Amino acid sequence: MMEAKVMNDKAMDVVLFEERVCADGKRLAIATLNVPATLNALSLPMVQLLTARLKQWASDPQIALVLLQASGDKAFCAGGDLQQLYQSMRTHHASAAAGDCCANAYAAEFFASEYQLDYLIHRYPKPVLCWAHGVVMGGGVGLMMGASHKVVTEATRFAMPEAAIGLFPDVGGSWMLSRLPGKIGLFLALTGAQLRSADCLYAGIADYAIPHASREQLIAAILRQGWSISPFEAAQQLSQLLHSVAMPEAVLAGPLQEAATLIDRLCEGENWQHIVQKLRDHAYTDPWLQKAAASLHKAAPLSLALAWEAQRRAATMSLEQVFQMEYVLALRCAAHTDFAEGIRALLIDKDGKPQWQPADLQQLTAAHMETLVAAMFAAPDWPQHPLHDLAQPEVSVQQNEHNEHINLEEQAA
Repeated sequence: MMEAKVMNDKAMDVVLFEERVCADGKRLAIATLNVPATLNALSLPMVQLLTARLKQWASDPQIALVLLQASGDKAFCAGGDLQQLYQSMRTHHASAAAGDCCANAYAAEFFASEYQLDYLIHRYPKPVLCWAHGVVMGGGVGLMMGASHKVVTEATRFAMPEAAIGLFPDVGGSWMLSRLPGKIGLFLALTGAQLRSADCLYAGIADYAIPHASREQLIAAILRQGWSISPFEAAQQLSQLLHSVAMPEAVLAGPLQEAATLIDRLCEGENWQHIVQKLRDHAYTDPWLQKAAASLHKAAPLSLALAWEAQRRAATMSLEQVFQMEYVLALRCAAHTDFAEGIRALLIDKDGKPQWQPADLQQLTAAHMETLVAAMFAAPDWPQHPLHDLAQPEVSVQQNEHNEHINLEEQAA
């Protein structure tokens, strides 16, 4: 009987780590987010624990693949832990250094650590299976996005609603959203619309839809498998296992797919304010679209502008450059009043009445956009960018797969 090797430190059980032995002696590494009471909101200690263990597993030749999952039935990860971030912003705003976006030490460390973890997953040299069951938002999207194998379930609720709290779709979201088909990425960034499994597959956000009840069956199949020493071949083996348990009903069109043509038409153009106005004013008959459009009335106007501009820039940037851009923008948002105000209205006072600055779209004139938005993207006067040393392995699983496809196409030609 194969026994699990449990390495959980009881004093640091916000993330559980485990290794299970496969049939050939190689091991499946499992990381479980373990704060279900907060919908597994991603805190700085969780980020630090995950980063350290993923680096250890990357260099261990006996680890064949990694499973990233969460405790509880409600959420994989509903976002970052905003409570401490809010307190750090309040303290910073009241300090003599309020004008220096780098002076909030906690925000600087949190965003740098989170983005480095997300980037590590993107460039991981072994297969990473993310089991994205339940709510997947914000920081959860950052963990899921870089995984080589992204699984959604019947309970998945995926969204990037950062504009509703005075932020923007970060954690590499600008990179991912700008590469989705048509205008889907822009629509999701502006509205924060929730997607279920079928639409996650349609948009290319997820790779497989599998019933949550099949997770243990899948793990058992992984443990029966003999795993190739080649990470790329191991990734192919994992893909075959996932295909064998995928939900056929997930191919049915969801509301995003059904509305894709309309979304492309409404989001066409080079003026983000006109696009927002079109999305607000259209006479929708679909309840999902009505809810998405209604969210535009609640979002911070500056956040909508930042989401638009971040996607425009990210479309021609590398992943490394996008994380570096988003880090600057995240620090600027933490120094601006909107982010703290959005958290206050949603989570602290819960009055649902944020006082945005500026308060509406009309105040973001062309001149205002040119000065304010440009200032938000301007990098501080650092000797070098804090994320200048984003570490990239020789070849990640996803890069290897891409290169293999290129080689096959060349052979066919």
